[in-house]
Amino acid sequence: MLATSITTSIVTATKAHADGCYTWSRTLSEGASGEDVRQLQIRVAGYPAYGGHIAADGAFGPATKAAVQRFQSAYGLGADGIAGSGTFSKIYALQDDDCTPIHFTYAELDDGCGGSGYDGGPLSEAATKANALQTMWQLEALRHALGDVAINISSGFRSIPCNNSVGGASNSQHLYGRSADLTGSPSFCTLAKQARYHGFGGIFGPGYPGHDDHTHVDIRTTNSWSAPNCGI
Repeated sequence: MLATSITTSIVTATKAHADGCYTWSRTLSEGASGEDVRQLQIRVAGYPAYGGHIAADGAFGPATKAAVQRFQSAYGLGADGIAGSGTFSKIYALQDDDCTPIHFTYAELDDGCGGSGYDGGPLSEAATKANALQTMWQLEALRHALGDVAINISSGFRSIPCNNSVGGASNSQHLYGRSADLTGSPSFCTLAKQARYHGFGGIFGPGYPGHDDHTHVDIRTTNSWSAPNCGI
């Protein structure tokens, strides 16, 4: 019986880690720096508070601490702003082996013209996918704040030819993997209003030209919000 209990414990611990993704090997707190901090920042980028943004720069400063606290509070953890085993276990539970959050995939955020990978934009494929990954983590935060309701993406990354074909702006954030057009339930206005708390710099919804049938969010780091029918 004892051997069985030990075996079960070991298996559970192994499953808590996303083996194909990133594993943290130390506790992180304010003043820390490095790639492990940057990886943490990507995953808490959706918790900067109203109108804020978290820089994925690998430096654990006050803004990162506050974001970790909000993440911890959102998931019922002790909100001390220190990323330790409890925080990392929650992140492991929230991510798939490719580091995407469990409710979103690279395929979902792929080319708005049908999906053909992340090439064909102004950036390298790797850089575009890195942007898409952070976009998805911020969407995961938005989804959780809305009660874990499903969020539907009608358009994500667009290659240059795709963007041209749909009449997108020449400097559209879609070209860089930084944006998503959201449809379905909850309402477009609910999405637009809540997105202001999750690091989205670009928010355009009902009342903004061409956006009455969706809400656009993107992860630019300056705020440009317009959804007049929603009071934004």
